[in-house]
Amino acid sequence: MSDLTAKLSLSDGREFDLEIHKGTLGYDAVDVQVLSKNHLFTYDPGLMSTAMCKSEITYIDGDQGVLLHRGYPIHDLAQNADYLEVAYLLLYGERPTKEQRDAFNKQVRNHTLVHEQISRFFHGFRRDSHPMAVMCGVSGALAAFYHEALDIHNEEDRDLTAIRLLAKMPTLAAMCYKYSIGHPFMFPQNRLSYAGNFLYMMFATPCEPYEVNPVLEKAVNRIFILHADHEQNASTSTVRTAASSGANPFACIAAGIASLWGPAHGGANEACIKMLEEIGSVDRIPEFIERAKDKNDPFRLMGFGHRVYKNYDPRAKVMRETCHEVLQELGINNPLLEVAMELERIALTDQYFIERNLYPNVDFYSGIILKAIGIPVSMFTVIFALARTVGWISHWKEMYNTMGLKIVRPRQVYTGHTERAFEKLD
Repeated sequence: MSDLTAKLSLSDGREFDLEIHKGTLGYDAVDVQVLSKNHLFTYDPGLMSTAMCKSEITYIDGDQGVLLHRGYPIHDLAQNADYLEVAYLLLYGERPTKEQRDAFNKQVRNHTLVHEQISRFFHGFRRDSHPMAVMCGVSGALAAFYHEALDIHNEEDRDLTAIRLLAKMPTLAAMCYKYSIGHPFMFPQNRLSYAGNFLYMMFATPCEPYEVNPVLEKAVNRIFILHADHEQNASTSTVRTAASSGANPFACIAAGIASLWGPAHGGANEACIKMLEEIGSVDRIPEFIERAKDKNDPFRLMGFGHRVYKNYDPRAKVMRETCHEVLQELGINNPLLEVAMELERIALTDQYFIERNLYPNVDFYSGIILKAIGIPVSMFTVIFALARTVGWISHWKEMYNTMGLKIVRPRQVYTGHTERAFEKLD
């Protein structure tokens, strides 16, 4: 029992002493495990007030607009690191030395190829399948190809699984895109960076040489970093729930991808682009701004504000800068991007949006960047899944590296029929 405790007193005279767990940052947590032994449990729809685990990976302060990975501010990581450095930090807890970084990068390069039978596996899908449907299938299918030496209770096997997932997800994501447009799959080029290799596999063809644009490479690297982990969100808690049963890690990641697919989670940047398409042109923006301010109108501006951040989304600050770099580099004259930039200007100057903290979020800017690069809207959430894989697998590893792993088994308040007899029909 810790020094700090809480006392729960019920009107029937029962009392319980509850231990309080203190974090290094953020809220304390009241331990209610004793309640279930006394035929009580808490009621918390959506688990918005329940800590399902202890974690050392990511910290968020939504009121102050703070996001830390292993203690490092997201702004510093996005400005000064490449994605694989951040991946190492999330997986192992500390930033790598130069030697560790080089060895880690080499390990990832050695696993970028996928089994050739997986290439044929794609042909079982319709060409017009949503790429996230394909991504769910092929990522889960990895369990059928990489099951040798996979003992989830062995640390070396867990590390190998993490490397495999990190290395193969860009390959699978690019294959989803190439398959959808009928182009041949492009093998990974291990001389390129993680982000550069993904762009190559997406846009190169066997017909002519392809040179990676360094501005776009930098932008994709930042998108990957800014989406790498975000604490106990829906998809991460899904991965943890699946993993708590001892499930195959590739199946756990597939479960995370399925959860991420939802429009309230990973589909937000896709919804943002659809909103821009609905607005259509700059001259129609005032009409939609008025609709957004009307409580009786169901229209909502997508890509503004955030469920967690009551202040400015710290990821959006970096993404805004990157967005403008990409648009300047490409010199694109696109009505949707003009709409997006005017919406950004209004949101940053209009008191209605300022007072309600409805600032452009990371999904707003990442959607614009991906659209400008030439990535179809249907691929946006696939790229999110690619980037978030390292966060999911870091939480998966943490579960097995710490003591006290328990299968997740939420309780319910039953509100159905009481017991009744079932009579046979004549």
